[in-house]
Amino acid sequence: MGILAGKRALIVGVASNRSIAWGIAQAMRREGAELAFTYQGDRLRSRVEEFASQCGSEIALPCDVQSDEEIQAVFDRLDDYWDSLDILVHSVAFAPTELLQGSYLDTVTREGFRVAHEISSYSFAALGNAARRLMHGRNGAMLTLSYLGAVRTMPSYNIMGLAKASLEANVRYMASSLGPENIRVNGISAGPIRTLAASGVKDLRGFLTYVEKTAPLRRNVTIEEVGNVGAFLCSDMASAVTGEITYVDCGFNIMGMSGE
Repeated sequence: MGILAGKRALIVGVASNRSIAWGIAQAMRREGAELAFTYQGDRLRSRVEEFASQCGSEIALPCDVQSDEEIQAVFDRLDDYWDSLDILVHSVAFAPTELLQGSYLDTVTREGFRVAHEISSYSFAALGNAARRLMHGRNGAMLTLSYLGAVRTMPSYNIMGLAKASLEANVRYMASSLGPENIRVNGISAGPIRTLAASGVKDLRGFLTYVEKTAPLRRNVTIEEVGNVGAFLCSDMASAVTGEITYVDCGFNIMGMSGE
């Protein structure tokens, strides 16, 4: 029996089979969880419905996280399938491409700043607030995805670094708010992975090469490895863990200077 047997998880943000969210979904399914998914726009509908089918699920619901009405509709419709929810996985991030190039101050704009924070950080709070009703009386768990750029500067990561810093603070404040309801909130800070989302960051190949040469394990992390940690953090085996950002990056975050 898997560590998530009997639990129900909503995965928000799967966009491809190379995404971290897909790695988490696969791990959770392997560990016995029932899954539901959301998709943004009709362009992704058939793809996400196929992902759901691969996980033995028929639940794929539309959700644009910039709309409070669509967020609420997800949980209203989820109520038609399930009478409770145990896990919420938030894998949503966006910033205008032109802000992810060059120097931070040369590219940042008021509108770009707003969009990056609203989609990448506020959406987690909005989804979490809407999910809590279905988590009532359960050992609920919420999980989001961050990156080292939240606490250290990274070339061209720019506004996303600020948005991820906001997201990590969100984890702590949400954990404090939801703890009395027995809902835990955590984040994973994964190393760089060649995903659809990461492709918007300039010179991703250089990031991957540098990590491979510098990280203690001398390699990059995989979506499967991130998925395994995600499944653990949302299981009852992590019942006393909340408000934490867990690094899953082959140890890269501990390094100051490479010995090479």
